[in-house]
Amino acid sequence: MPDLLEVATEPNRRALLRLLAAGERTVTELSGQFPVSRSAISQHLLLLSEVGLVAARKEGRNRYYRLNPAGMALLRDQFDAFWTSELDLLIADAGRLHPPTSQGEI
Repeated sequence: MPDLLEVATEPNRRALLRLLAAGERTVTELSGQFPVSRSAISQHLLLLSEVGLVAARKEGRNRYYRLNPAGMALLRDQFDAFWTSELDLLIADAGRLHPPTSQGEI
């Protein structure tokens, strides 16, 4: 299975997620917003679906895509874990570069 963060952070897929945040859309509606083919948008949506970030429903000849709240919550959790870890490392590095001084020291 593809990595959730890698899939979500590709620029076209990020843009698709932003568009879908406004509501359900068809591939045709989405592809009109990009300088790439409808087929390319379908491939991006397939990857987003494989990692659980979007869901689709079929109505007649159209597939309607929408954000999957559970997948988006998982993405948020992964971002939170990543940034917590990165900030912990940054704080540790800052402590090594500038150790705390005793009170009264300048």
